[in-house]
Amino acid sequence: MPENQNPLLFISIPPLRSQFTSPVSGRDRSRIPIRDRIAHSQRLLNQLSDVLREAINNNESRTLATLPSRDGMYIIFNSLPGFDLIFKSLDSIRRNGIKLLNIREIEVDDGIVQSATVFIPRGQESYFVNKLIEYAEKDDPRYGNPKNDKLIRSIEEIKLAIVESFWQSKRELLPNIIQPVWCEAWLRVDNDENRDEILVSFSQTCQMIEVPIKINQGLKFPERHVVMIFANEHQLKELIASSDFIAEFRRAQETARFWMNLQPSEQAEWVDELQNRMQIPPTNISICILDTGVNNGHPLLQQVLSDVDCHTFIQDWGTNDHDKHGTLVAGLAAFGDLEKHLSHNLPIVIQHKLESVKILPPRGINDPNLYGDITMQAVSLAEIQAPEQKRIIVMAVGSCMDVGSGKPSSWSGAVDQIAFGTDIPDSSIKRLLIIAAGNIDEGELNNYPAASQTTSIESPGQSWNALTIGSYTEKIQLTESSLVGYTPIAQFGGLSPFSTTSLMWEKKWPVKPDVVFEGGNAAIDSFNFSSECDDLSLLSTNYQPQQQSFLTFNKTSASAAQAAWFAAQIFSKYPDAWPETIRGLIVHSAEWTDTMLEQFLTGIGRSDYRNLIRSCGYGVPNLERATTCLNNSLTLIAQEHIQPFTRHEGNYKTNEMHLFQLPWPTSELRELGEMNVVVRITLSYFIDPSPREIGWKDRYRYASYGLRFDINNPLEDRDSFIRRINAAVREEDIAEDASPSSTNNSARWKLGPQNRNSGSIHSDSWEKTAMELASCNLVAIYPTIGWWRERHHLNKWNSWTRYSLIISLKTEDESVQIYETVANLIDTNRVIISTQ
Repeated sequence: MPENQNPLLFISIPPLRSQFTSPVSGRDRSRIPIRDRIAHSQRLLNQLSDVLREAINNNESRTLATLPSRDGMYIIFNSLPGFDLIFKSLDSIRRNGIKLLNIREIEVDDGIVQSATVFIPRGQESYFVNKLIEYAEKDDPRYGNPKNDKLIRSIEEIKLAIVESFWQSKRELLPNIIQPVWCEAWLRVDNDENRDEILVSFSQTCQMIEVPIKINQGLKFPERHVVMIFANEHQLKELIASSDFIAEFRRAQETARFWMNLQPSEQAEWVDELQNRMQIPPTNISICILDTGVNNGHPLLQQVLSDVDCHTFIQDWGTNDHDKHGTLVAGLAAFGDLEKHLSHNLPIVIQHKLESVKILPPRGINDPNLYGDITMQAVSLAEIQAPEQKRIIVMAVGSCMDVGSGKPSSWSGAVDQIAFGTDIPDSSIKRLLIIAAGNIDEGELNNYPAASQTTSIESPGQSWNALTIGSYTEKIQLTESSLVGYTPIAQFGGLSPFSTTSLMWEKKWPVKPDVVFEGGNAAIDSFNFSSECDDLSLLSTNYQPQQQSFLTFNKTSASAAQAAWFAAQIFSKYPDAWPETIRGLIVHSAEWTDTMLEQFLTGIGRSDYRNLIRSCGYGVPNLERATTCLNNSLTLIAQEHIQPFTRHEGNYKTNEMHLFQLPWPTSELRELGEMNVVVRITLSYFIDPSPREIGWKDRYRYASYGLRFDINNPLEDRDSFIRRINAAVREEDIAEDASPSSTNNSARWKLGPQNRNSGSIHSDSWEKTAMELASCNLVAIYPTIGWWRERHHLNKWNSWTRYSLIISLKTEDESVQIYETVANLIDTNRVIISTQ
């Protein structure tokens, strides 16, 4: 390590743990219309009576016709346009089996209608009738309002459910009345004990109405099981009329693959020279590539990818790369910047190896396209072969089907489960997954950067736990004679013209991409005709080395491959770092280029930063910042466990907060006086997903829990800081105040809580004078609500989880020696993290 570079500082002494519950968790900001109590209840009673009568008649008719029929009924509750539906009150499974199945938002002329689909078991038809009668006739003694006031006032309309009530993909993807397509059927499962029984029942129903079904590739989620069916619209209607277990339908995803047909730019003899400089010591760090297979016969890959580490999802496919994509990913995953290594004659030390699992067939597409299950099984193949590996999983294939909103899909949900380790019961295993963000359509290259801003990141890139990689570019030099009159589309350091973004997503979904790596550029002429070319692409290994050694490679697949290489460098230097920590360090080390700031940061308001991070993520990672500290900077890392929730006297509540009293160069900072110092905090953790379409707040959240951070203000002592945290925390569904007068002083942060608090990795920075920051050495970590707490019948409310906290401090003056001071404090324990 160079003289001015120092290792990162890991803190092993645990934080102060204290009981914690937000005193404002019951705050309600729902928009509910004012109603005429008697008239409104009577109108809804009439609607409900008609619905119940029609549902009962339909069931009786099917029974008489010896057609399969349900034991219950599906009913829709709609809100008034522009108002909220109090859907949590529609769920009463523990009391009488009434089940809220999904929530949809429907755009109408007057605004957005919130629509809830509810299952009512046979014998419970009077449940909502009684609630309407109570609303009309009785007052609630606790509040002085009519009973069931908020629920009933929020309901505008009650109807029988139809196919569209269950369809969660785009409306235009719904199959027509004749032609069947592969669809995902999301079945409701109340508990794991009856899961098999439900699958058998649903399979028998499908068989009776001649709907092909694939159960062996089903995905399991809390209270949901996903199977594939091949059905048209008429058959979907028949399933709704026949089965009690349907919660949602979605269109099955089709894989989008991006193939490069570019000519090689180097000669085959370069390979021999490069091979002679390669040094590959023994290692237990690997990059597992899920793709088209890898041809490890390439001389540059033979030493890093053995035959026993080449796997395939289907034996008949073989393990070889039938296209070229997987071998191109392998070249960059093994070497990072291959061109850089070819341009010098220094030794090349490769401290990781490769693994390959072929998940794409040599002909056609996977049937039935349930890629979540394929991804899970692919990871298992590699782990069974080499369980001792510290593994980075990279997947540069994706689907552009129905991901425009950023909401979870079955594929992204499976990726989140793989990362969290849900697929292995009672296991503490966590995994680092790196996913390509996906590319815009090649015909849109000349519409830069607008095409990137309006094209959504592909599934499973909306995964909360995976590191989703976009592309930027520094390639602007054109030398090809055939491109006279062309100019590069993107400027040096700008967003690559291939990269997709999450600008069109709602702010509740994670910031994606997380970071960007080099993905190449494209050229454009005066007639607005765009072209890809060797000059503006990266160099990688060819899948047919007997014909030529190299092929050019670009787009977010190339970026994801480099991100995997980057992660392997951190792992090799810090082998005890958790996957959450590696992910956190990649984000923590990232910075935006000047071109990105010019492109997307038109002002300094929070909405401007939203445009920036949802286009470029947190920027371009820097390996030196991710792995070392300079003398005038330091990076502290804490890897900790926390129990977010608990039960007390029958109530389920948030459990504890953690308080870190950091080793801090207080004297040195005070001596620097008015010099500006930057503190940056990154909090990285994995969530346990519940990817079901029943809304995204209260007990129906996708995430099992959330974590947040804050740091004490200048001159704010510990007791005052703890009181402020306990008073200022908001539940996930209540927006944090980003004004300068906010109690948590959110205006001091560059991004602010509203921009950084989505997803499961949060990073922000704060610039102050050294004198002001001298006393800011208290960092709090606290939980926010999630389905672990609210869905307490699933018995996850007392579960433990873990997080990685990364804190860096950097001064302007390179001569300042703050690193040594803090390192000594940690070594001697003269200043430690408080544990009382």
